Amino acid sequence: MKSNKIMSLGAAALMASTAFGGAAYAQQQFVTIGTGGVTGVYYAAGGAICRLMNQTRGEHGYRCSAESTGGSVYNLNAMRQGEFDFAMVQSDWQYHAMHGSSQFEDVGADEELRAVISIHSEPMTLLARADSGISELADIAGKRVNIGPPGSGTQGTVDMLMEAAGMSRSDLSLAAELRPDEQGPALCDNQIDAFFYAVGHPSANIADPTTTCGAQIIPIEGEGIEAMVQEHPYYALVDIPGGLYAGNDDAVPTFGVMATLVTHAGVSDEAVYNLTKSIFENMDTFRGLHPAFAHLEPENMVVDGISAPVHPGAQQYFDEQGWN
Repeated sequence: MKSNKIMSLGAAALMASTAFGGAAYAQQQFVTIGTGGVTGVYYAAGGAICRLMNQTRGEHGYRCSAESTGGSVYNLNAMRQGEFDFAMVQSDWQYHAMHGSSQFEDVGADEELRAVISIHSEPMTLLARADSGISELADIAGKRVNIGPPGSGTQGTVDMLMEAAGMSRSDLSLAAELRPDEQGPALCDNQIDAFFYAVGHPSANIADPTTTCGAQIIPIEGEGIEAMVQEHPYYALVDIPGGLYAGNDDAVPTFGVMATLVTHAGVSDEAVYNLTKSIFENMDTFRGLHPAFAHLEPENMVVDGISAPVHPGAQQYFDEQGWN
């Protein structure tokens, strides 16, 4: 199902004559990107992509908007229903949606899901109060822990990692479901002891509680985690670099996923091509729009974390660049 929203000819023509005078605007179309919480990197990524695409809308006639959402799982379900044209999602949830596994088992495989690119890596981060008594993953038992908002990729991945570590939500005294912008203040106000967050670094949602109340990044490691990573190719063992946050000077081992941009088969080749082109022809600008984007390389962005078929519109641009 094509989800692009096309303005009426009369309204579009009026906009063209009064605002831009360009013939392309007689058929102006709108595309939307589902992102994440307003303080997270997904929202920043979606906003950055739309900003770049909108700079050249006089050439292609598309206006892009980014919408804040609950995160990966919500985005994939909403996009399947035609609510969004594009969505930011964790690479593991791209895989599950494509294969109808995990939280998508009931609705089945989304055979219309298409990949565009991957962006930054997202280490799963466990941040704890300094006085919480948490120094390793097993210590969260009996504690008040935020597992992420409903519909977020973080919450789904937390359930998987806890199972891999021989734990479940019932082992926690509280499994909170706060939004990313709520979890830092809750930690420093002693409403929770720790929170999980899959996020690109550096992140303001990690920096604030480390500065405000001396929160510490906790290792996520062990035989169960290693086995989980080995079993699922969309995960990788990674380190969160030391020195990014106050009082956290040493690298911390964990595992991670990739942030990916996906779309649906019903979205036009033209729309996907122009969005893809807008990103890669402005890479220096894109890298400067958020610290998590600083070291992105196009050659990696077209292959890392991709499990769904690449949309033909994106593939057309990749072919033009020789990225086959």
